[in-house]
Amino acid sequence: MKKAIIIGCPGSGKSTFAKRLHDITKIPLFHLDLMYWNPDKTTVPKEVFQRNLQKVMEQDQWILDGNYNSTMALRMQACDTVFFLDIPVEQCLEGVRERKGKPRSDIPWVETEDDVAFLAFIENYQAVSRPRVMELLERCAGREIHIFKNREEADAYLRLL
Repeated sequence: MKKAIIIGCPGSGKSTFAKRLHDITKIPLFHLDLMYWNPDKTTVPKEVFQRNLQKVMEQDQWILDGNYNSTMALRMQACDTVFFLDIPVEQCLEGVRERKGKPRSDIPWVETEDDVAFLAFIENYQAVSRPRVMELLERCAGREIHIFKNREEADAYLRLL
């Protein structure tokens, strides 16, 4: 593993898994949310995001944490390993609730209130986003693909490294 992406529903534990994977492997970690969002909750221009992502992907090693459907196929083609946290929606919603009010190193602000649109995205992830992810994974011949159905499976994988 030299180039890995970590994808899954918001609240699934992607960033936590990414940090632990980085700690174990020492592969540089990049959070897409930090490339995409400004501290005032505005987004960087699309070209800036894509340019910064391209700079990371040109490196010899990386871990990329985040979904961003607009670049997922590109990242899947560039990586050698995919980690998909295919966690039940209820656990994802719980994960989002648990992190409210806590500073995080993977996003440039502290969430203090519920974002109704964000919660709706999570609630619809299995029906709307997951089929696209599965379709992209089917096209990832030659890549190591890990699909974790719960956080315990992800933790067990990390313990084996």
